[in-house]
Amino acid sequence: MKVGIVCPYSWDMPGGVKQHIDDLAQALIAQGHDVSVIAPTGDDADLPAYVTGAGRAIPVPYNGSVARMSFGFISAARVRRWVRDGSFDVLHIHEPLIPSLGVLACWAARGPIVATFHASFSRSRAIAVAEPLLRSALEKLTGRIAVSDAARKSLVEQFGGDTVLIPNGVTVARYAEAEPLDDWGPDGRTLGFLGRLDEERKGFPILIEAMKLLPADVKLLVAGPGEAKIPKSLRDRVTLLGMVSEQDKIRAYHSVDVFCAPNTRGESFGIVLAEAMASGATVLASDIPAFRRVLGEGQAGAMFANGDPESLAREATALLEAPERRAKLAAEALVAVRKYDWSTVARDVVRVYETVTASGAGRVEEDLL
Repeated sequence: MKVGIVCPYSWDMPGGVKQHIDDLAQALIAQGHDVSVIAPTGDDADLPAYVTGAGRAIPVPYNGSVARMSFGFISAARVRRWVRDGSFDVLHIHEPLIPSLGVLACWAARGPIVATFHASFSRSRAIAVAEPLLRSALEKLTGRIAVSDAARKSLVEQFGGDTVLIPNGVTVARYAEAEPLDDWGPDGRTLGFLGRLDEERKGFPILIEAMKLLPADVKLLVAGPGEAKIPKSLRDRVTLLGMVSEQDKIRAYHSVDVFCAPNTRGESFGIVLAEAMASGATVLASDIPAFRRVLGEGQAGAMFANGDPESLAREATALLEAPERRAKLAAEALVAVRKYDWSTVARDVVRVYETVTASGAGRVEEDLL
């Protein structure tokens, strides 16, 4: 099957949706499908062979963070040309409700079109104003996927219709084995964090407040872009790696005793949890609904009260002082994460492709109207 996938966010910036699309593309290719991805990116970007650039992205506030998207005449022309030349059996658009390539692709194409909705959202004035335009795009869809119950609920309540629930995926084997980073390694006193430091909803300030309450020999290893103020009293205990390569990200998971996810909101799944679980790390996460589901209500990882540094510090201390409990949670996590492996998730996505292409809609074509 020839599949065209539309990524709404800049390919050269880390992010859960971009990683989802990249992993899906590689899983589909491994299963014998012909895949092409189009994404916002600079013309000089170093791209995989299966990715086409659609123009430089600009920062846009969205869902509590700042996303890099592409929307304009140049991007529209490139998307239309990509659709016209692709001769795809199915077009797979991600996040078609945001002002980026997904909407442009909906307008440019007709035929078997599937969309995946990643984010949960509430009705807002912006959505109400844009609803006529959004509906003109959504009406083109012949299949809809949501990565979580929250994302599915938001979509159905706002726009109606049916939506298939298929969770995010993780390439479990990729994370299973790695050497710890130099001068690091699980030692019974190391916490870890991965995420954008300057996005409030990722919860990094909460983790820093918790560090003030933890014993003085507890260290924190941090990976991710953005700037953060580290109190002077913690500077010898907190190491900021900045943005890291995929290989070093995996090594970072293997360098800590407890991986902390203090995210406060806006998460529909929690890909960092799945990655940490696949790495064999013990997970400590805020008790937001998405994380509770991934962790099986605490069976595959510990949880603390969302937004509460004291609760985080208390649970982290308990885990660091209980190696047998950490080992048990990590073992449960390795079992739980298997259902999110891309070998399984990609097959579920292909079943949706097969459903929409079996209806006799033909191939994806350029819509000249």
